[in-house]
Amino acid sequence: MPETLETNYKPSESEEYMCEKHLEYYKKKLLDWRDEVVREVETTFHDMKEDHAQEADVTDRASNETDLTLELRTRDRERKLISKIDAALERIEAKEYGFCEETGEPIGLKRLEARPVATLSIEAQERHEKSERTQRDEW
Repeated sequence: MPETLETNYKPSESEEYMCEKHLEYYKKKLLDWRDEVVREVETTFHDMKEDHAQEADVTDRASNETDLTLELRTRDRERKLISKIDAALERIEAKEYGFCEETGEPIGLKRLEARPVATLSIEAQERHEKSERTQRDEW
């Protein structure tokens, strides 16, 4: 994508939906987000590798283990987020980004601004969530 975006550029409804400028904007947004998440993960692993003396106090040890468990859960969510970001970047390269996987309709700029890894339109997402709730209620 050869076009260079202005610093304060934001996609606009007045432009063609998912034109080259839109795709370049979301590509940059996703790459920046991915870099941020990767840095956080690396920081966590660096902190975990540091030699921590075993806490003599059982309460301190339990607290540290709880903190570590929460941190690992967070990092696991971030690992999954990286996969979603990578998938979104692949959709950009394939020129499929910004369109609902279910209906093929535009997801919409506002939704993509709020959730750049979105794969469903708001309507399709609501149907999906309603279906999941119904299935859970049946169990």
